[in-house]
Formats: sequence, structure tokens, C-alpha cells
Amino acid sequence: MTTYKQFIKQLITNYIIGSFLAVFGVGGTLMFSTIDITVNDQFYLLLIMILSVICMFICEAITFYYHIKPIKVVFTSTYVKDEEVRKGLRQLYQFPILTVKRIMLPHFLGLSIPATSLAAIFILMGKLHLPMIYILYSTIAAIFVAILHALTEFYLTLRAIQPMSIAMKEMLQLGENSLFLENDMVVAIQKKFQYTVLIIGVLPVLLFLLAAQIKWSQLTGLEMQVYWQWAGLIIVFTVIYSVLVSRFMTRDIESPLRQLQELMESVKNENYSFIKTNVYTDEFSKVFIGFNHMVNAINERESTNKQLLESFMTSLSTTLDARDPYTSGHSSRVAKFSLEIGQALGLDKDNLEMLYQTALLHDIGKIGVPDHVLLKEGKLTEEEFAHIKAHPVIGEHILKQVQPASKVAGMLPGIRHHHERMDGKGYPDGLKGQEIPLYGRIIAVADSFDAMTSDRPYRKGMIEEKALNILLSGRGTQWDSEVVDIFISNRNRIKEERRPAR
Repeated sequence: MTTYKQFIKQLITNYIIGSFLAVFGVGGTLMFSTIDITVNDQFYLLLIMILSVICMFICEAITFYYHIKPIKVVFTSTYVKDEEVRKGLRQLYQFPILTVKRIMLPHFLGLSIPATSLAAIFILMGKLHLPMIYILYSTIAAIFVAILHALTEFYLTLRAIQPMSIAMKEMLQLGENSLFLENDMVVAIQKKFQYTVLIIGVLPVLLFLLAAQIKWSQLTGLEMQVYWQWAGLIIVFTVIYSVLVSRFMTRDIESPLRQLQELMESVKNENYSFIKTNVYTDEFSKVFIGFNHMVNAINERESTNKQLLESFMTSLSTTLDARDPYTSGHSSRVAKFSLEIGQALGLDKDNLEMLYQTALLHDIGKIGVPDHVLLKEGKLTEEEFAHIKAHPVIGEHILKQVQPASKVAGMLPGIRHHHERMDGKGYPDGLKGQEIPLYGRIIAVADSFDAMTSDRPYRKGMIEEKALNILLSGRGTQWDSEVVDIFISNRNRIKEERRPAR
């Protein structure tokens, strides 16, 4: 509530100062210093200004009440819903634009309509001794003054809404830096700069020319024609110059901002690229240097996290091998075979890395299998085999505890399904054919080959040719045909390469 009260206080202060400077400062100075009038006329003009300002305040206060209402609800209600806070936040971000609209409509019209009406009445009544054309001049001047006032209020309001934005984001637990309206820019920098430069460049000149016109209103004929030719040239030159300067300014800022937006999008997609060419000589140079420092820190953190994750996986695999010395090295060999298959299939670097890590931990669930079952040398009973069949699910559950979950999510399907069969007779889910994840189909072949060719206490490993023939006989029923063919072709190629030259 304190933040809201300070916000209202700031808005009112800004408005009073801006209105006083615009109406009595610029408008009053223009009026009283330009027009030669009597003391009696000054009294009536001052009266007109006071009455008009009262009307203006009333009109603007009513409009302000409706503009501030969605924001007020957030800070004055005992219980406020998230949707009401979001609505209030959207209204808050629109407030600088709404301020401009208030000044250009209820503010301007509430002032100019009563002022011109009263002035016309007093002139007709003979109380005010001014030409009627001056009413037109004053209306034009009021438009110029209102635009200058609106510009000032726009920038003051931009600053005033910042503490409110932080407070409302905290209500939604978004954080100070949250992009709540990520795709909803209230005013683009290009428009803001163009309008600002145009207004501050052109309106003072127009006000001067209007004042000069009033001052020289007694001029006639050729002198007046020459004056307006000169004035028109000044206006055209000023407008062209202001537009060009505003375009130069916006381009100078838009280019680095656009580049930063593209780089931030890359960071969002986990592509941490450095800015290779820093061509800027202003504050953006420091911003780009800071961006590179940020990217460097992210890359170092990612590298550290990757090393920690790889060390963790290797430790888990080593722990499993240490539990059963007779299968020592099984996980690393299966990982190596799986990597060979993945390379032959043309998997990209990221998939190959994920496949290798998955194969390295494919049997991690055996940690949850009792020793008397895992280390038994004879034939297993149905109950004991049920313990063995549970290890893919146990392995998946173990890895689900790893954080961040996104780093291991791609491994889970391969670990759970590396004992499925193409004919649907595998476990744990009885998946068929292409229902089985690719990693699961690859690891199934690599795992079976290493299991058949490795020595056990109760049997000696079979020769590679026999194991390959078994794989060949089970292609399409137990194992994926393409994976088997690729693996056999790859093993034959390796044997050929190892065969000594005659």
C-alpha cells in the first residue's frame, strides 16, 4: 500500500508541476508577453485561465479515476487474485501512453474549450478587447503546449511506474527481472526517439513563429507574404532536420539492441556464443563486453556441470562393476559397442554422447537386485528372475533422482527399455518394433553381444562368430534388424582391419 501511495503522490506531483509549467509557464508567458493588452484585459484573461484549469482538472480527474482503477484494486483489496494483479500490471505498463492520451484529450479539451468559449463571450460582451483571430492563435498554441506537456509527462511516468512494477511482480513471484510482457512492448525505441526529437525540434520553432505572427499581426500585404515564405522555409527545414536526426539516433540504438535480442534468444536455446566483433564506442561497448563475460561464465559452469555429471555416471558404472567382479568392464564395453552403432547410423554429436552415457548406465538398476540373485552361478528361479527383470525400472527410478532432470531425461527411455524385444516378448513393458526407443534397440544388441562373448564363472564366453550368428538369427524377432545388420557389418570391418597383411 505504501508503494501505491508513493506512486499516486509522484503522479500528482508530476502532473501539477507539468501543468503549471505548460499552462502558466509556456502558455501564460506566450500570452502576456506577446499580446499588448490593458490591465483590465489581463484580469479577464487570468480569470479565463483559472476557470479553464478548474474544468481541465475535473475532466482529467474523472479519466484518471478509470485509468488507475485496475491498479488500485491490486493494492487496496484484502484478497487479490493473480489474474487481477496481471491485469493491473498490464494497465501499469500502459500508463505512460494513457498519460499522453489524458493530456491530449480531457486535459487539452477541458482547457481549450472553456477558454475559447469564455474568451469569445467576453469579447462579444466588450469585456475583453482582443481580435477574434487571437482565439484561433491561442487554440493552436494550446495544442503545441499540450504536446510538450504530454512528452514531459510520458517520461516522468516511465520512471514513476518502475517501483510499482517491481512490487506487482513480487506479488506474482515473477522477480524484478522477469519479462512479464515479453512480446508486448508498450512503445518501441524507434517511435519514442522519433516523436521526441520531432517534438523538441519542431514545436519550439512553431511556438516562436506563432508568437511572431501575433506580434506582427499588424503587418499587411507584401511584408506578411515575405514573412510567411521565410517562416515556411524554417518549418520545412526544421522538420526535415528533426526527422533525419531521430532516424540516426534510433538506428544507432536499434542495431545493438537487435543484436543483443538475437544473442539472448541464442542463450535461451542454450547456444552460448560470444560476440566476436564489438564495433561500438559508447555504453553498448561495455554492455557487449559484459555479455561476453556472462557467456564465458555460463560456458565454464556448463563445462563443470558436464564433467560432474560424467564423473557421476562413471562412478555409478564403476560401483556396479565392483559389486560383480565377473562382469567388470561390461558397462563400458556395451557403451563402446553402442557408440559404434550410433556412429554407423549417422547420429549427431549430442545424440552419440547421450547414447554413450545411457549405455554406460544401462544396468545401473542392478544395484537394487539382491546379492544372492545377482551373484548366483546356477539357474535362477522364477522369483529370482523377477528380481532381475526389475532392474530396468529400478535404473530409471535411480536416474530420475538426478538433478537437473533435463540432463538425464534423454537417457531414461534407453535404460528402461533395453530388454524389450521386437516381437513384444521383452520386459518391462512388452513394447513391439518401433515402439521401442532407438537407444533401447541399440543397447539391446550391444548388451546381448557382450553378454554372449564375456566369460562367466559358470561358462566361458562364446567366440564372436557364434554370437554374431545368434544375433543374425534373432533379427526382427528379438533385435532390430537394421541395428543387427549395422553391428555385424561393423564387427566384420573391424576384424578385417585387425587381420595382419600377408
